[in-house]
Amino acid sequence: MLNVENVNLHYGAAQALRGVSLKATAGRVTCVMGRNGVGKTSLMRAIVGQQPISSGSIVWNGKDIVALKPYDRARAGIAVVPQGREIFPLLTVEENLETGYAPLPRRDRYIPDTIYDLFPVLKDMLRRRGGDLSGGQQQQLAIGRALVTRPKLLVLDEPTEGIQPSIIKDIGRAITFLRQQGDMAIILVEQYFDFARDLADDFLVMDRGEVVMAGTRETMDEAAVRARIAV
Repeated sequence: MLNVENVNLHYGAAQALRGVSLKATAGRVTCVMGRNGVGKTSLMRAIVGQQPISSGSIVWNGKDIVALKPYDRARAGIAVVPQGREIFPLLTVEENLETGYAPLPRRDRYIPDTIYDLFPVLKDMLRRRGGDLSGGQQQQLAIGRALVTRPKLLVLDEPTEGIQPSIIKDIGRAITFLRQQGDMAIILVEQYFDFARDLADDFLVMDRGEVVMAGTRETMDEAAVRARIAV
């Protein structure tokens, strides 16, 4: 469904991505691993259209989307849960979820029950302001908001960062459920190795803007991957 080929990306004179390639397909989780500052978030920003690439191609369902704006990629079925969550702190939980209506036709502007099934706390806190939630609850809200858009590609940028273990398990169960539905491709950016390994169908490891290891979970050399992502 998604095919990223030989992507280079610059911030001014600094090169953040060097010939990066990645594939993501429906019903599978592709994990992108690496230390801080190796280009993982830059790759996600390139995929969702938040940062223009210098060269290469990003093909989604057979169409090159390099020229598409982020909102057009959202309409095409690409959703992102950004690092840091970026919810609206003064809006209620319900209003935050409703911001996901933006790319949807009017007939689809409702919150699917699946979101409350995955994250029951959101239903209990619909009238609470987003800024009053804990970090883990805000992360669940950010994922729920992305799911409101009915994505076919879900990009999760370090969803376990700063999150308590019980909610990490909830997020893991949600990702597993979404994969099992078989109609969504998932890209998971992660530094927490055990979480990534347990969820990954495919993986790649980045270092200094390049892909230095890639393969399937079955072929993963755990010791080598741990060494590459260790701080």
